[in-house]
Amino acid sequence: MTETGASTTPTREQDALGDLIVCPSCDLVYTVPDVGPRERAVCLRCRRVLIAPRRKAGKQLIALALTVLILIVAASIFPFLAIDAGGLHHKASILDTALAFHGMLSVLSVAVLFFIVVIPMLRLCLLIYVLVPLIRDRPPAPLSREAFALSEALVPWSMAEIFAIGCAVALVKLSDLADVVYGPAAWMFAVLVVLVVATDRLMCRYSIWKSLES
Repeated sequence: MTETGASTTPTREQDALGDLIVCPSCDLVYTVPDVGPRERAVCLRCRRVLIAPRRKAGKQLIALALTVLILIVAASIFPFLAIDAGGLHHKASILDTALAFHGMLSVLSVAVLFFIVVIPMLRLCLLIYVLVPLIRDRPPAPLSREAFALSEALVPWSMAEIFAIGCAVALVKLSDLADVVYGPAAWMFAVLVVLVVATDRLMCRYSIWKSLES
């Protein structure tokens, strides 16, 4: 895959705002270069990838999003772990854990469900809603730009993979006090983390925005 540095010298034909792109990391402004499939335009200052179009990326993103949705639903229902301590055996799923809080701690239940279940699922549903018409060569669906903007705004609040990593660290420490057995949901979250990273790396946000503008 070749890399192309974005040009910083604007011409009269490229002076319009639509021909400019801003690096989201260092805020350096470039004129949009011509980038072919399997090529990348990178920021010359911080090396952030700005444009990386790929053939059939939309179909792959939809497939990954649907897979992650299924994993989130299944991981919320199936047992996450089982603990044996002092002759007692207990299994717990994510929903069981979230619904176990009462009173003032019920706010924590809502936060757990929203950050690791509802928000990730909402973000993926919005992404599928935006991409389906585009891969079928049809006009964007109503409010697609707003839907994609909301999907991007939810990225910092989608914490399913952070929850999985945090649980892994906590369970390693807990294993010294009790026998911990990872349930099906734990392995689903492990796969989910990999798929979420793959989805973010595959997505070319600039290409999606340009498709929505047209």
